[in-house]
Amino acid sequence: MTTTTVARRARLDRTCADAVDVAREALADSDADGVGEYLEAVNEGERLVTHLFDCDLPGYRGWQWAVVVTRAPRARKVTVCEVALLPGHDAISAPVWVPWSERLAPGDVGVGDLLPTAPDDDRLMPAYVLSDDDGVEDIAVELGVGRKRVMNREGRLETAARWYEGDSGPTAEISTSAPADARCGTCGFYLQLAGSLRQAFGVCGNLYAADDARVVSADHGCGAHSEVLTEEETALEALETVYDDGAVEDLDD
Repeated sequence: MTTTTVARRARLDRTCADAVDVAREALADSDADGVGEYLEAVNEGERLVTHLFDCDLPGYRGWQWAVVVTRAPRARKVTVCEVALLPGHDAISAPVWVPWSERLAPGDVGVGDLLPTAPDDDRLMPAYVLSDDDGVEDIAVELGVGRKRVMNREGRLETAARWYEGDSGPTAEISTSAPADARCGTCGFYLQLAGSLRQAFGVCGNLYAADDARVVSADHGCGAHSEVLTEEETALEALETVYDDGAVEDLDD
């Protein structure tokens, strides 16, 4: 059989609750400004009560002066524990502080800014195990294996999704406005990436394109495609002769 013990809340201590004048004197002694009308006594625990006063200071709407009082067992004299200015339920207060690492948004890092990468960044994984052989390390650097960390599978998938769903993908406005067959994957200016992303992404190398030097998906597109207009051109000799008879003037005999 299980017995559940329910903690009983201490009753409001009447001696502490009646010590409104003591609380107000404590505010005066602490040079508290803007002390308004008395609001209430809040029971905090065994012989522990908080007296609340309205705050009339400009800019502190909804704030309250709080004076915590208590007394020793069987004592009739009340002691002041603390005086503080606290926000009430409808107080205007600053938003909850958020660490800088959680406030960052894409593109926030500008010229001269430094953004340290966390050692446990879940987008990265170790590239290779460092060797205590200087010869091995020299060869590793020559082969381009000198990076301590590389992007893992989760990081690559996250990056690919961000690129594909953004301005580099097929749903970008410049892509949907281009001819249906003007896709980057068939363009002569499309420079395919190396590695696992090469099947879906490349870099635009067209000087006149809006995406020049930017990563684009193979099914992205624009009007600067190398071939799409060439296929639609028609030689002048093949055009049908057309006469403009709107400017023909009838001459009387």
